[in-house]
Amino acid sequence: MTSLTVTAPLAAAKPAAAVAPPVFGPRIIIGLVGVLLAVLVSGLNEMVTKVALADIRGALAIGYDEGTWLVASYTATSVAAMAFAPWCSVTFSLRRFTLYAISAFTLLGVLCPFAPNYESLLVMRTLQGLAGGALPPMLMTVALRFLPANVKLYGLAGYALTATFGPGLGTPLAGLWTEYVGWQWTFWQIVVPCLIAMAAVAYGLPQDPLRLERFKQFNWRGLLLGFPAICMLVIGILQGNRLDWFESSLICGLLGGGLLLLVLFLINEWSQPIPFFKLQMLGIRNLSFALLTLAGVLVVLLAVVLIPSSYLAQVQGYRPVQTAPIMLLAALPQLIALPLVAALCNLRWVDCRWVLGIGLSMLALSCLGGSQLTSAWIRDDFYVLQWLQIFGQPMAVLPLLMLSTGSITPMEGPFASAWFNTVKGLAAVIATGVIESLTTARLHFHSTMLVDNLGNSPLVDSDSAGLAHRLHQQALVLTSSDLYLCMAGVAVTLILLIFWLPTRIYPPRAPT
Repeated sequence: MTSLTVTAPLAAAKPAAAVAPPVFGPRIIIGLVGVLLAVLVSGLNEMVTKVALADIRGALAIGYDEGTWLVASYTATSVAAMAFAPWCSVTFSLRRFTLYAISAFTLLGVLCPFAPNYESLLVMRTLQGLAGGALPPMLMTVALRFLPANVKLYGLAGYALTATFGPGLGTPLAGLWTEYVGWQWTFWQIVVPCLIAMAAVAYGLPQDPLRLERFKQFNWRGLLLGFPAICMLVIGILQGNRLDWFESSLICGLLGGGLLLLVLFLINEWSQPIPFFKLQMLGIRNLSFALLTLAGVLVVLLAVVLIPSSYLAQVQGYRPVQTAPIMLLAALPQLIALPLVAALCNLRWVDCRWVLGIGLSMLALSCLGGSQLTSAWIRDDFYVLQWLQIFGQPMAVLPLLMLSTGSITPMEGPFASAWFNTVKGLAAVIATGVIESLTTARLHFHSTMLVDNLGNSPLVDSDSAGLAHRLHQQALVLTSSDLYLCMAGVAVTLILLIFWLPTRIYPPRAPT
């Protein structure tokens, strides 16, 4: 590989020659695939350990409350890292920073099962979340920086896999490791893919020079305000339902303090010469629409994974390995569906807003079908809903990437990456909190209504325990139906926004 470094005097005399522009080819593609693999593994690590948390807690003798803090601390630092990683990648170089992040993420994953106590495991998961959260912005940065215009959408399709392909693999992999191999592999599954990713990144991505002079204008106030603000908000949302939200002084402190710090952080960012978030970019109409719609789409995408999994586990008694087929049915075809949707959006006569509308319509139709479920539904009854999501999911995500990145200049790429990834991370957290709160509220409502309707009527079955079980089961069914109906409403609302918010964006083209 040709060296890209120069001596200091030469760099000062000829700044334009300091870094040769990388030539797109197989080497860049290998580097991009390496970053994509690392990002997918990072997302899978979070999903798999969350699904297999009961087995992990049992093996390590950890209580339920302690287990929720393992999830919350990992997610908090992961989302916070997404906001600040783009600055680090420019300062320390994209290739070097990505390799360091993958190395730390892998090492901590190897060590987690050997944690001597709960406190040390909590610290390692928190640090692993920090390393794993730094990776998604690198993928978008690589796609925007190195890919030529006519193939950029295919690179963004790779980024979209993190929202459509990755989450669906969490349940199948958790079932595989816990049922057939061992709970330790919920942590160790990352090792081999991460080693491959490191080799690909080291070979494929060009080495930029260090830009440590950026520390002279480092936004220390932004870091000290923004990092704890995001962590406090994420932890408050994830722990809110368990601690009964504003009935808990801890949740009030976390959400109130987090919101205050976030406001101060945004005020600080407005006037910074080198901000982490460029607030002025929100004036770009398509970017603002894409960020808003992305949050709604992620709520729906997370719901269509959680609702059937929860229903089959609680009503039909399925283990994760038994739920795996319906998750795989929607996840695996994404490897084909996303490139096809990218090819469709790359046609100049195709308006990506129509693609987005059709994708959201398919998601809405899938959720409306799910709202008809009964206690007789088993795994096979969900297959039709999953078929609708095979193209519905990529058609709802990829046009948003096209709308947001097609309206910015290359110099704004790191800022767009920070916005997009942080909103993506926060939206997933908010979606979790909203779904948990809706589930609790509707479950209490239906339980109360069923008991009231039962009244003092004579019971055929005198077994009160059996009756209570059937009432709880029916309340779960009605709650799942309500959640599906709510998600259909979210999808329809997002469709209506398309008619007056975004403007037409044409696919990027290489200069002729």
